[in-house]
Amino acid sequence: MGWGGEVIYAKRAQERALIASTTKIMTALLAIENGGLDDEVTARPEFCAVEGSTMYLVPGERYTVRELLQGLLLASGNDAALALAEHTAGSVDAFVLRMNEKVRRLGLRDTHFANPHGLDAEGHYSTAEDLARLMACCMQNACFAELVRLKGSTVHGLTYANHNKLLLLCEGCLGGKTGYTEAAGRCLVSCCERDGTRLICVTLDDPQDWTDHQRLYDWAFAAYEERDVTEGLDCRVPVIAGNADLVRITSEPQRVLLRKDAVIRVEAELPRFTFAPLHAGERAGVVRIFADEALACEAKLIYGESVDETRRARFSWRM
Repeated sequence: MGWGGEVIYAKRAQERALIASTTKIMTALLAIENGGLDDEVTARPEFCAVEGSTMYLVPGERYTVRELLQGLLLASGNDAALALAEHTAGSVDAFVLRMNEKVRRLGLRDTHFANPHGLDAEGHYSTAEDLARLMACCMQNACFAELVRLKGSTVHGLTYANHNKLLLLCEGCLGGKTGYTEAAGRCLVSCCERDGTRLICVTLDDPQDWTDHQRLYDWAFAAYEERDVTEGLDCRVPVIAGNADLVRITSEPQRVLLRKDAVIRVEAELPRFTFAPLHAGERAGVVRIFADEALACEAKLIYGESVDETRRARFSWRM
């Protein structure tokens, strides 16, 4: 998936499936958005007794939210997920409600969470497409983006290596999240950037996930690139009753993921003339960008400068 939401390759991308510890992408986002990174959390025995992968919390010890996030995203600690959930929302159940509220706000129609760690559970599922959209949202959060690209970390004397081997294997990998249960199989969400183009890849139940992500990125970056399709778009139209004869019309930058060999055509709807006063940034029309005759994007045209009325254009009638 491209950064603007474009899907360039998909296979069963909208099929609901178990997602294992890729669940922790949402857990991390909510913990970051709803608390202080330096807040301290006491590890409770019930957190430490959870099954599956762990960061080896010690009951009674205090950890910062940042330390728990490192254990969550690097070591995939289920104990860290429970600790963050209770700290953030007051209870694990309340946190799960927040997870599903966030799902609705993000428009993820085929996702529902039953826990914050991703162990198999009824009503716990997502799709490759939804996870890609969630990852795109998360990577816009500076703290999340910083944490998922860490190759390793030490917390309370324990050193964690990031489970995401793509950080070492794949050129331009910015991070991601692994997941595995016997029922879900190997799950992997990753983000990669090369030459200013950023892409996200998701595979579910894929035993060859490291290889598949690398091959998909190599193919995609060779064939596609992000372009500012409105770059250089600048025209002028006549102004009536203004202190300038012409006004500049332009567009805000519109970056679109396109095939490198795509033929671009620009179609603009704008007035033949306009009336003062005009204000910079006001809507002036619309521009449509076609790639190989398919609509690639539609952007608002705006006035690039303000134009005042001339004094002689102002008059009144007395009866």
